[in-house]
Amino acid sequence: MSLIRQKKVNYTLLLIILFVVSIFPFVALANIGVGIGSGKITLQQQLKPGGIYEIPALVVLNTGDEPSEYGLSVEFNENQAELKPMRDWFSFMPASFHLEPGQSQTVKIVLSLPVKAAPGAYFAYLEAHPIKKDVPGQSSVGIASAAKLYFTVMPASIFQASYYRASYFLSNYAPWTYIILGILALALIILICKRFFKFSIGISVKSAKKKSKKKKR
Repeated sequence: MSLIRQKKVNYTLLLIILFVVSIFPFVALANIGVGIGSGKITLQQQLKPGGIYEIPALVVLNTGDEPSEYGLSVEFNENQAELKPMRDWFSFMPASFHLEPGQSQTVKIVLSLPVKAAPGAYFAYLEAHPIKKDVPGQSSVGIASAAKLYFTVMPASIFQASYYRASYFLSNYAPWTYIILGILALALIILICKRFFKFSIGISVKSAKKKSKKKKR
């Protein structure tokens, strides 16, 4: 290949590269990264169906040099031996958040087991990933970091599970739950007393009428 022809090829390649960079600056320049503070979470206690549990929080870190929005999701292995929890069992607070390069965010995680949750060993990935909201039809960038979550659900009847759920609300929302129960109990007592009082007055009136009729005879 002649020197002139080689120069033409190099010039053409340079133009192509500059054109690609100008159209896709994100691909060429942006470095969005994500890290997570824990690689594995194992809940030692057996969880009760109907129970609501706050599991260890996760710290999400922007390891790149570009600001981005981030979020968490629940993912699985395709052929995992453990049971797969439903995604709607999990709540992340905050659900999404913005991080500048080097910034981190602690995300609170709540696991709400339904009363009909099947007993057994469960596994899931708690995956943190950048979210690029300005791209139509695209919700996240193709990089992620995940923590492994292991937990076990104990066997329980529907009545036991309902009791566990009620106990959770009573203990975690005290004293308001006890105040509301006290108000309801007081209202019920007043209602019973009113009915009993009316019933007693009705009997007394009927007895008085009968006595007056006997005297007239």
